[in-house]
Amino acid sequence: MTHDHDLVLRPTEAQTAAALHPPAGRNGGDLVVETLAGLGATTVFGLPGQHALGMFDALRRSDLRYIGLRVENNAGFAADAYGRITGEAAPLLLSTGPGALTSLAALQEAAAASAPVLAISSQIPTAGLGGGRHGYLHELPDQSASFRGVVKSVHTVRTQSQIPSAIAAAWKSALTVPHGPVWVEIPQDVLLAETAIPVVTAVDATPDELPPRPELTAVAADLLSRAARPAIIAGGGVVRADASKKLRRLAETLQAPVVTTPGGKGAFPWTHPLSLQSWLEDRHTTDLLEDADVLLVVGSGLGELSSNYHTFKPRGRVVQIEADLGKLESNHPALGIHADARLALQALLETVTPREDPEAPARVRTLLSKVAERIAAQELTLEQDLLASIRRALPADSPSFWDMTILAYWAWSAFDAKGPNHLHSAQGAGGLGYGFPAALGGAAADPTRPVLAVSGDGGALYSIAELATAKQYGLNVTWLIVDDGGYGILREYMTDAFGQATATELTRPDYVALAESFGVPGVRTTPENLETDLAKALATPGPSVVVLPALLRMFAPTHLD
Repeated sequence: MTHDHDLVLRPTEAQTAAALHPPAGRNGGDLVVETLAGLGATTVFGLPGQHALGMFDALRRSDLRYIGLRVENNAGFAADAYGRITGEAAPLLLSTGPGALTSLAALQEAAAASAPVLAISSQIPTAGLGGGRHGYLHELPDQSASFRGVVKSVHTVRTQSQIPSAIAAAWKSALTVPHGPVWVEIPQDVLLAETAIPVVTAVDATPDELPPRPELTAVAADLLSRAARPAIIAGGGVVRADASKKLRRLAETLQAPVVTTPGGKGAFPWTHPLSLQSWLEDRHTTDLLEDADVLLVVGSGLGELSSNYHTFKPRGRVVQIEADLGKLESNHPALGIHADARLALQALLETVTPREDPEAPARVRTLLSKVAERIAAQELTLEQDLLASIRRALPADSPSFWDMTILAYWAWSAFDAKGPNHLHSAQGAGGLGYGFPAALGGAAADPTRPVLAVSGDGGALYSIAELATAKQYGLNVTWLIVDDGGYGILREYMTDAFGQATATELTRPDYVALAESFGVPGVRTTPENLETDLAKALATPGPSVVVLPALLRMFAPTHLD
């Protein structure tokens, strides 16, 4: 009797001959790129370094497309965006020590946003490993320890035969929900040594699924079906799980209003009659959510931004669907369902009883009207007009990538993403410099659509070197730089807290002239001309820079009129 698990695929004669006589001139780096290709990778990001040269040399013998950035952290942001757009694990090739460590902030953002990044770093030669001080260039006592608290999993290789399995395990980890960054490190001598190992062809790294427990979804369905005032908060987990259509069906079945978090932008249609849009930093919205007798939270940990800076205090029952076990009930008691958002929403769709609530759209309209009146009373016309101009200039299906800047803070609440997986920002970890290099990764992921990056002048200075990358690879990114002469949001925070700002003012370059020095067209615009200039830049293939001198203000998030 033969069992399925006893079956072994037998190689053909040609496969056997190829395995017995692998091509000459291959090294450990070839095993890396062959494994990546076997897993389905087509594009890799990175920056070479002394210990990693074996991997980079192998790239020229492969069909993988390489996009090299100028700073490792920016390469990490580009890989993060590629992973978000494609849903694939984005390979990130790095060197040892300083090269590796420079990527940490980008990997922290990828972890916070559940972006699948497969970082592969070199290490010092095997003889130097073990925590000693051997004097190798770039040496760290324990390199992997620097990443263990940031990434999902760490995979250390010591021999060439370990390379395919280690990379496959890391790939599986990155794409098992919740998605996230993973770390593989391979010593220099292992990468450089010639190898007789057969060419890597078949690699299985199917990610594990995370279905909900049926007894939990049964209870959740009962609570939601009997609720008098249900409401839904949709987070980034809905976007990562490609579950937006299931969310819409459930909201319509339950007649439950939906608000999206900054990470969940676009998970629910902006103009839908049940859409509360994204006004989480608003006391009126917070009141409505607190008043819900059953609140369904999908794919959000209800962190600082999603809870109106922890002022949100729900009074009803909370049902939380979350793939990241550490975020389950981390901020509020709930019926916690540890599951992938797509599978959990499907289970609820199959078990809830439809509700009738003809007044729900009216409650949504009333709430949005109150929000609009509150914002209008603060005389913030410039900021609203700028967002409207950007929305009109940007094609509906184009992705946008926003740095940590005042206009991005506005976008979290007030910008219609026009669809899931269209608006991306660094709100997960909150580091500067995300917008432009991430947009380059987004353009590499899908060259058919123009991509928008939005930065302040402070964040732009983190990323200026990548104008060379944009030019070298002809990436279709328009970079909007809002120049207010410093770290605008920090200037506002410090002035509010201390009466004046310190260390926020910046000497900065002429961004238009600087862009042109890279061979990238640049234009200085005004609020009145922004829409026209931005639309023209977006319609022109290749990279471009649009500079907008403007001093913007944030809205008061919790003020009640």
